[in-house]
Amino acid sequence: MVRMSAEDRRESVIRAATAEFAQGGYHGTSTEAIARRVGVSQPYLFRLFPGKKAIFLAVASRCLDETREVFEAASEGLEGEEAKEALAEAYTRLVVEDPDKLQLQMQIYVAVAAAEAAGDHEFGEMVRAGWMGIWDTAQAALGADADEVATFMGHGMLINCLAAMGFTSEHRVWGALDISARVKREVGS
Repeated sequence: MVRMSAEDRRESVIRAATAEFAQGGYHGTSTEAIARRVGVSQPYLFRLFPGKKAIFLAVASRCLDETREVFEAASEGLEGEEAKEALAEAYTRLVVEDPDKLQLQMQIYVAVAAAEAAGDHEFGEMVRAGWMGIWDTAQAALGADADEVATFMGHGMLINCLAAMGFTSEHRVWGALDISARVKREVGS
């Protein structure tokens, strides 16, 4: 049997914690459940990460980084409307192919709001920095001003909320959005 390196174990923890936090949120997920999913003891888990907060921050950072990377790859060599369509379709594929990503994003926002209300700004600082990376990537790809980027990102957040609430593509609420039929079809599938 080949032993995993600590870095490989950390990666396993991040993957397992992504699924656990996506379903249970920060407060509803125990480190015991994460350790069990990875197949390690809780004490070993805490040798890899100093605590639950550190695990959550690693997971949230990964989620935001991967979203930014999807935007970068989708928009490479494109601009304007072509870039906008490519970004929308790539993001939709991301959350359709990995529903935990969408659910995790929603859980990240809840965790930030709760932490900020409690006076803990570490979550918020990291998430805001990651989110601004996504914003800046979108703005560069679209070649748009802040108002246009806000509209694009606002549509994305609305899509997140509709999909998280389970609205299918056939529901009338989707008709109010100016998005491609393909995006609606992929979200509804």
